[in-house]
Amino acid sequence: MSANRGAKTKRSWVGRMKKDRWLYLLLLPGLLYFLVFKYLPMWGVLIAFQNYSPFLGFWNSPWVGLGHFQTFFTNPDFFRLLRNTFILAVYDLVFFFPAPIIAALLLNEIRVGIFKRLVQTFIYIPHFISMVIVASMTYVLLTTGGVLQELIVQLTGHRINMLSDPDWFRPLIILQIMWKETGWGTIIFLAALASVDVEQYEAAVVDGASRFQRLLHITLPAITGTIVILLILRLGNFLDNGFEQIFLMTNSLNRTVADVFDTYVYFVGITQGAFSYSTAIGLFKSLVGIVLVYGSNWLAKRFGQEGLY
Repeated sequence: MSANRGAKTKRSWVGRMKKDRWLYLLLLPGLLYFLVFKYLPMWGVLIAFQNYSPFLGFWNSPWVGLGHFQTFFTNPDFFRLLRNTFILAVYDLVFFFPAPIIAALLLNEIRVGIFKRLVQTFIYIPHFISMVIVASMTYVLLTTGGVLQELIVQLTGHRINMLSDPDWFRPLIILQIMWKETGWGTIIFLAALASVDVEQYEAAVVDGASRFQRLLHITLPAITGTIVILLILRLGNFLDNGFEQIFLMTNSLNRTVADVFDTYVYFVGITQGAFSYSTAIGLFKSLVGIVLVYGSNWLAKRFGQEGLY
């Protein structure tokens, strides 16, 4: 009986595959991408537990167990790197994460279609600008003789060297991210807002609800699920500050606050050839991300949200 049921299930599964073969064919490139660039490279995590040598390879390099993790956690630079990385991650979560939501809510309130599309186009454009260009623009604007630097001098009466002042490093990083990615981040939230039933707004207007009340009781609840899912996904990359931007904005005067895990991995792993040690650092970041994803998903479900899974 069970054998017949299994054969019948297999035939039905094969039948569905044949019926939807073109959809599965479209799915194939995405599956290959994740297989080649995401899953296969995970074997490289093994070298975090080895004293890896490119000449000996994965299987012949000597095993050291948790030695690299112990070295990293007892390194005098660990707490400085953790503090810098954590503060930047919190800044990103507090200031940048809400920015696309606020921008999407504001765009959703624009009733003139042409003006709305024009504003959307202008705030989307920075996303396509390379971070190298963004850093170059920042240097041009804030160096001596730059437009913003001269404006600051006229307004305050003294010069503020933001590029070399450690106190200004983190605000500059967050401002760059907000300028570059806020517009692009509104796409998902605008799509979620487009699914809100217009009749709810009409009923609220009839009941005398103000625009703010409609925003608070209709618009925000409609996108709460999207916000929670994106927040959980963002927490998975909580310790990823982005190597390119930090590297470009770092100099000898602000290095005390600019050194983060991403740049440290580059300097130790690439320039000094400590492949196993840098892999251990990357694995530590990944484990922190996994814990944050599971924890935030659990909290989301406890508060009545669907969560990520």
